[in-house]
Amino acid sequence: MPNFAFSARPVTGGDIQSGEIELASKDDVLAYLHRQKMIPVSVREKSREFNLTFGTGVSTRDVVIFTRQFATMINSGLPLVQSLDILAEQTENVTLRKTIQEVLYDVESGHTLADAMGRHPKIFSDLFVNMVAAGEAGGILDTILLRLAVFLEKNDALRRKIKGAMVYPAVIFSVAAAAIVILLVFVIPTFQQMFESAGIPLPLPTRIVIGMSAFLQAYWWAVGAAIVGIAVLIRQFYQTDGGELFIDRALLAFPILGDVQRKAAVARFTRTLGTLVSSGVSILEGLEITARTAGNRVIHDAVMGSRASIAGGETIAGPLKESGAFPPMVVQMINVGEQTGGLDDMLTKIADFYDEEVDAAVETLLSAMEPIMIVVLGVIVGGMIVAMYLPIFDMINAVK
Repeated sequence: MPNFAFSARPVTGGDIQSGEIELASKDDVLAYLHRQKMIPVSVREKSREFNLTFGTGVSTRDVVIFTRQFATMINSGLPLVQSLDILAEQTENVTLRKTIQEVLYDVESGHTLADAMGRHPKIFSDLFVNMVAAGEAGGILDTILLRLAVFLEKNDALRRKIKGAMVYPAVIFSVAAAAIVILLVFVIPTFQQMFESAGIPLPLPTRIVIGMSAFLQAYWWAVGAAIVGIAVLIRQFYQTDGGELFIDRALLAFPILGDVQRKAAVARFTRTLGTLVSSGVSILEGLEITARTAGNRVIHDAVMGSRASIAGGETIAGPLKESGAFPPMVVQMINVGEQTGGLDDMLTKIADFYDEEVDAAVETLLSAMEPIMIVVLGVIVGGMIVAMYLPIFDMINAVK
């Protein structure tokens, strides 16, 4: 027998009551509520699907589609509860569907939409929840949801650009590392046996390569453990305040790659803060949320410095300039936006400009990485091959 979740209000008045009941059909549930002198508010069959996904199982694209559809329904005049009920039925993602159902249940129980969404931080971020709260307070929830959808789409596009820039070098270096290991473990020992049987003296480069091969074959476990240990140490160091600041500052100072990260951080900061401010979120709360989503400790500290500055009656631009993390043009434009009262519009313009700058920086990074990787790999792999052929050249000269 199916299980139904319901919410209803007593005929005599009072708070909405919620519960679950097992009956044959939805009509039977409605009849039961009428017998209990209750006015039905919502009745739905509980899903029996199993969620086998790991993590949240909800992509940014899923949230964007939900947000756009939600905004369209609210703008069309559909009640909030009915809109959530429709979205819960038509959403294909199992995890998101269950989350919407839980949000619907909380809203029916008297909670605000923002409070209900705030109970699911893995799906709805602080930025999302605060903007929804501002939309509810200002009576412009549909407009806020549309802004959210646009923001999420652009932020996701920016994230994919950065990941795309990192994938190509990572793949190349991974393939190169595998090729070097294969050479040292399988190819070099063959040459070593041939040289030993010939009994010829080996040049220094050849002895170095053979020594590397012998070390890797004998202590491969130590090499693997060292790599894992270094990775763990770096991660633990990054989790400390000083380590996080040191590594993030070093990444921003790195040639070409640092330029990409800086421009991406500026684009993310300006678009996030601009979206929050234009949606009615207070500047202090907006700066705090923006700092948490900065993705870089240097940017985070600069933004929190701006928050402390504006809380003390000063400007946002001052601490941003002192941090050195933001280009002078960005600082000046933010300063102008503060003075003219059009900070949200100015931040959006900066974000649009730096989205294009990120595209150009990513292309520059890829253009620079390709020849560098070719040279590095050519020197390493080519040097190993030449080192192994040097004794063969000596043997040929000896025969002549």
